[in-house]
Amino acid sequence: MMEQDPLSQLRDIHLPQPGGFWPPAPGWWILLFVAIALAVLVFVVIRRKRRKNQWLVTAKKELQRLEQTASADNEWFAALNRLLKQSARLRYPERVPESLSGEPWIRFLLETSPKDRVAQRPVVEAMVNSAWQPTPGCRPEDAIAFARVWLGGQKC
Repeated sequence: MMEQDPLSQLRDIHLPQPGGFWPPAPGWWILLFVAIALAVLVFVVIRRKRRKNQWLVTAKKELQRLEQTASADNEWFAALNRLLKQSARLRYPERVPESLSGEPWIRFLLETSPKDRVAQRPVVEAMVNSAWQPTPGCRPEDAIAFARVWLGGQKC
């Protein structure tokens, strides 16, 4: 027998089951791809900068080693000039600094130096000339101070 009341045949309202967290909505996929692309870009930029400035880190370590073995002989000043030329060659390859010597090398060091050039000229002249003179005319402390200033201003 069928009941006459059609409302009695209706079921109660059932809410749908909540969806799972997977698969995410399309907006989350886009956000994920943008975040990954941004992370890769930041990684590449940082890696390039580190590789580009690796010569500077190496030069500063060598300068520190030279500072510890500082002596007033022409071999030590020749090693310091070699370090500065190697650094200059890597930083300014278009100017071919490794072929410079004497007055052109002094001018190059002063042109690329970040601080007051007039006050440093006597130190640079004495440092460069001390590499070949039998008795150096420069104190190692002054030469190290100039080299530290010169390398400190070399940024890529």
